[in-house]
Amino acid sequence: MKLRTAMIFVLAMGISGMANAAGEIIVKFSHVVAPDTPKGQAAEKFKQLAEKLTKGKVRVEIYPNSQLYKDREEIEALQSGAVQMLAPSMAKFGPMGAREFELFDMPFLFPNQETLHRVMDGEVGKKLFAKLDTKGVTGLAFWDNGFKQMSSNKPMHSVSDLNGLKMRIQSSKVLSAQMKTLGANPQVMAFSEVYTALQQGVVDGTENPVSNFYTQKMNEVQKHMTMSNHGYLGYAVIVNKAFWEGLPADVRAGLTQAMKEATAFEREIAQKDNDDALARVIAAKTTTVYQLTPAERAEWQKVLLPLQKEFESVIGADLIQSVNTTAAQVAKEQAAATAAPAKPAAKAAAKK
Repeated sequence: MKLRTAMIFVLAMGISGMANAAGEIIVKFSHVVAPDTPKGQAAEKFKQLAEKLTKGKVRVEIYPNSQLYKDREEIEALQSGAVQMLAPSMAKFGPMGAREFELFDMPFLFPNQETLHRVMDGEVGKKLFAKLDTKGVTGLAFWDNGFKQMSSNKPMHSVSDLNGLKMRIQSSKVLSAQMKTLGANPQVMAFSEVYTALQQGVVDGTENPVSNFYTQKMNEVQKHMTMSNHGYLGYAVIVNKAFWEGLPADVRAGLTQAMKEATAFEREIAQKDNDDALARVIAAKTTTVYQLTPAERAEWQKVLLPLQKEFESVIGADLIQSVNTTAAQVAKEQAAATAAPAKPAAKAAAKK
């Protein structure tokens, strides 16, 4: 009886957040990338804000670089209460039964960040987070990493250049289909294992935003990078549902505000980090960086476009159409803003 009681206590503490001797609620925030990536910096920002806004009632412990769990383990760890918070890439939700999140894996679906953020922060984002409720998970926010680039040890200009390459991907049916459509052989692998696999030739290449590519030192083991911007890598910040709902109202309010501010911070630095990482990759001169021409990019888009129709029944035709509608609206607004004549005040300032 005593043993059973002790086990129940341990499980309850794991779900509700372990309290230390000082009475703090400890939130273990685990992730798989380096501290100096956009996700890593935002996690630290959240820690600072959370501890400040809860007036010391919460202490956030950050575990980067897969210190606690690898890609394939972290969702289960969250559901069991071993950790309270994660920021996995959206591809992680497909294997747990929320295939709709593979919307964000679709190649060439999101033309720019404005479209992404409108989709994430609107009805589509709400619908996607609702899919996690039955999994014991609560969604808090969407964070950016950036648009993905292809890398390998051979130049990749046309689609045919990827033929036969072993390309590492996350576990995603969409990403697997993407690579097969390009003629490559998809290889599912944990992020923490990619550098060694590239170094040893287990895989030929991969796809990543430049910030991940550089902070994981992949430029040391990849001779070529193609700036394809073919896909997007972002994260959903999630918490254990029982833990979140069991928090005192004032603590939950403080953490909600901390997450809101950390999200704004994360989105601001994500693009800058990718731009800075690209400059460092070029400066290192270990990787040749190639920008697709408009004609080459059009070829890639044409080859991959059929995937939208192929995955309508899995992701939802309504969600894919919603993104396309939002993209068209953003493009219309941007074109109108570009074509609009300068305001009188702007003209006067220009004359000065």
